[in-house]
Amino acid sequence: MKTLSFTFIITFVTATKVALSIFPSKVKSRPYLDELLKKFTVIGGNASEELAKKIAKKLNAVYLKSNLRIFPDGEGKITINGKPKKGKIIVVQSTYPPVDSHLIQALSLISKAKQYSSNVIAVIPYFGYARQDREFLPGEIVTMDVIAKLFKALGLSKVIVVDIHSKIALDHFKIPSENVSAMPQLVNYFKKLRLKEPLVVSPDLGGALRAKEFAKLFGTSYVALKKQRNRKTGKVQIRSSNLNEVKGRDLIIVDDMISTGGSIIKATEFLKKQKCNRVFVACTHALLREDAEKKIKKYGVSKIVSANTIPGNTAVVDVSGIIAKAIV
Repeated sequence: MKTLSFTFIITFVTATKVALSIFPSKVKSRPYLDELLKKFTVIGGNASEELAKKIAKKLNAVYLKSNLRIFPDGEGKITINGKPKKGKIIVVQSTYPPVDSHLIQALSLISKAKQYSSNVIAVIPYFGYARQDREFLPGEIVTMDVIAKLFKALGLSKVIVVDIHSKIALDHFKIPSENVSAMPQLVNYFKKLRLKEPLVVSPDLGGALRAKEFAKLFGTSYVALKKQRNRKTGKVQIRSSNLNEVKGRDLIIVDDMISTGGSIIKATEFLKKQKCNRVFVACTHALLREDAEKKIKKYGVSKIVSANTIPGNTAVVDVSGIIAKAIV
């Protein structure tokens, strides 16, 4: 009965928010609605402070900042500024480099939140270790499984991620989990640019479905390159033959994440040889390690566009809206 009542309240709140956005002049006061939503508390981790603030604003929720102090031996101490209200608590913390530190901070914040509420949701916009979702070579540890067990042990109600690298990674969680996509928001960004006969490109066959989805939303076609990566050295080679359809067209290379940029650079080199026009890159998570942004642009990429799951120069697409929707 409690679940039904909560569902009813959330449905009512969502419908009322939509009505308010359409007919703001018809409503002079909304204290009841505000009070309902303020039963949500958003705690922002050090890695995702700005995104957490945006999510809190979308939910009209109470926002609590967390402070991080690093001791000389490398240990971190986290303090939450304020006391969460009774109700649902949302902890927001990406686990980009330093991955282990940000992961421990996320777990610590969740543990603290559980002291105040039995209903805690973890929002991990970028989830590190998602590539370690299975044993590729003998003796490898499936780290994602270890981490999933830690999240379950804390008693979370739900985990929300954005464009996780592997859907298999989510299978390791034995609690409710949801993967939301930034693709529609990325597409909307590129629709505002004046592109010449745009063509969507996946840097490998593994990302073909992602490129297909992007192209469908954009209203154009796509191609997928054949890439080969040495699992021991990490070296990447493009095995595709000539692609006549790219000639003279603006290209959007679509990927879920960019780390060192090796795949993007190899793809760009190959595509430039096919006499394409401009090359753009769209990704959800721009890790951009080892001066990757500079290297990628050096090889002819006009612009890198990413979501704000990881803060940085390229993070111009906001995903707070889709995350807030998943929370409600």
